[in-house]
Amino acid sequence: MGTKADASGLFIGLMSGTSLDGVDAALVETDGRRIGRLGPALTLAYDDALRRRLRALLHRAPTLPRDDPDLRSVERALTERHREAVAVLLERAGLAAADVTAIGFHGQTILHRPAAGLTWQIGDAARLAEATGIAVVHDFRTADVAAGGQGAPLVPLFHAALAADLAKPLAVLNLGGVANVTWLGAGGEVIACDVGPGNGPLDDWIASRTGQAYDAEGRIAGAGRADGAVLTRLLADPFFAAPPPKSLDRLAFAGVIAGSGLAALTTEDGAATLVAFTARAAAAIVRHLPAAPVLWIVTGGGRHNAALLAALRESLGAPVVTAEAVGWNGDALEAQAFAFLAARSLAGLPLSLPTTTGVPRPMPGGRVVPPPGQVRTARRG
Repeated sequence: MGTKADASGLFIGLMSGTSLDGVDAALVETDGRRIGRLGPALTLAYDDALRRRLRALLHRAPTLPRDDPDLRSVERALTERHREAVAVLLERAGLAAADVTAIGFHGQTILHRPAAGLTWQIGDAARLAEATGIAVVHDFRTADVAAGGQGAPLVPLFHAALAADLAKPLAVLNLGGVANVTWLGAGGEVIACDVGPGNGPLDDWIASRTGQAYDAEGRIAGAGRADGAVLTRLLADPFFAAPPPKSLDRLAFAGVIAGSGLAALTTEDGAATLVAFTARAAAAIVRHLPAAPVLWIVTGGGRHNAALLAALRESLGAPVVTAEAVGWNGDALEAQAFAFLAARSLAGLPLSLPTTTGVPRPMPGGRVVPPPGQVRTARRG
């Protein structure tokens, strides 16, 4: 997959997405330009208590002091789960810490409001570097937001490397808590943005109605019918008329959902309506693209939802396949991307472009924390 990278190293990527389901970890051999080898990957789920505490932080984040004791406690627990993911991944790969150039540590986003110059990912990079003995690259989004970019999505350059040999134009639709798209043109163009809700609103709906963490395989949504009036109100949000670049906080649609009449629906119909909302929101981006994709590749946890895939196939008007259909590991892509971005950060290469986040110029980013006793060194390419 991809071509053999020159002067490449082994990088571990760690991603904790807006779905709040756990830590994804992946090993990638790369030089930050090309992908040499994709190694093992895994997911360590959060326990219910940590998931609840993280979700509570999302609601408190706008007014949360940085030294809040509960925040620091959650951050320690989050970082420890990431340390465990690194340890398990190294064991599975038969590697030692010394074999790994660096860890790309995204952390957990608890607030993302780029229009206000805010993006906040929690996670203790210094603690992780000390615990693993591996350099940690973190804080991937701040430089982009400080320069006027959206700070998201950051995965598109990895998508471009991964899809180098596929027919274009194509779109990669990632369905995490928020949905984002990467459009790749035949001439090497890369356009990306958040497109709307992913699994987040549906997960919250299912949790509030059933106590379950998510709608397994879309069975609840599949038993319902989307409410047209509620769906119309949801899709009237001005976000969908705006062209890229644009990005979203996980709770960006909480207000419009609360005022849409969704609460009056049955559990099944509400789930079906939120599935239709996600699919129609994804379809709304096509009018802002230079050409309609000839193929949509769906990644992220949402690809396991059969009702959502069916809704996407109905709404998008082009073939829709999951990541596995093109030989990708859809559960590992974002973790793999942050391994790739860690390599780019150490090499001084851009992590984002004007066409992916709206940043004024190609923007490098990330900060490096070496393990104790190691002087920081950075490769430049």
